[in-house]
Amino acid sequence: MEISELSGPPLLVSLEDGTLSIGYRDVPWQNFLRWIDGKSWNGRAAVTVAVPAGARVEVGVVGACAVVSGITGGTDLRSVSGDSTLVGLDGGVRADTVSGLIEAQAVTGDLSFKSVSGDLTLLDGSGSRVRADSVTGDMVLDLAPSDGNTNLSLTTVSGEVALRLPAGTHARVEANVTRGPLSNDFDELRITEQWGAKRISGTLGTGGGLVKATTVSGALALLRRPAPEDIDEPGGGVRSPQEGPPGPGDTPAPPTTPREADAHPAPTDREVL
Repeated sequence: MEISELSGPPLLVSLEDGTLSIGYRDVPWQNFLRWIDGKSWNGRAAVTVAVPAGARVEVGVVGACAVVSGITGGTDLRSVSGDSTLVGLDGGVRADTVSGLIEAQAVTGDLSFKSVSGDLTLLDGSGSRVRADSVTGDMVLDLAPSDGNTNLSLTTVSGEVALRLPAGTHARVEANVTRGPLSNDFDELRITEQWGAKRISGTLGTGGGLVKATTVSGALALLRRPAPEDIDEPGGGVRSPQEGPPGPGDTPAPPTTPREADAHPAPTDREVL
């Protein structure tokens, strides 16, 4: 453990029965998100911890940024307003935030996300199950090819949803928009409209999994991820950064990595929080 910055109240560190605990006395882990009640907070700490990859990790931040990399024993992250980066995680991931941004890359375990206004960006996700719920937060998910069935459940009230599925996805698709725009890149799926509400439905592949996405007033885009051979070939639809983000009719370019990912690569034998 390395503490490179510390101000405000004392930071408590304990190791008991194989559990390493680092935190403040008046910010308990239990009911963490309910702690924020408008009172001022002047504590600040910069902490780096290396643990075995198979350890289970629980991280709570109020306004700080958090980076969790290479953990396979399960990760539980709770944030009030700080942005967080998750890289190369397995073993199940839970991320709850009020307004903080969650950026995740190469998450292979199941992912559960809840927020009020915080956004979720998932790149190269290959977990078998993703559940995300938000009020106004946006969701951008780019899934990597996987041997298992895809099971997604995405729900937001006014946030926008962009979901890119790889070639060979096997899932039944149900995507609903009440008042926002909707776009679809899959010929196998159909768009229907009734009383202003629009829906994408149908079956991809064998239909072994389930993809559900719902937004009331936000936009929803269901995109097709180019196959590797399409990306390598000239004119395969890769968009340069100067061209800006893809539109509903464009073939999207491979998304960029989270901004913290390159600075915090996943170690091989000991992992960094």
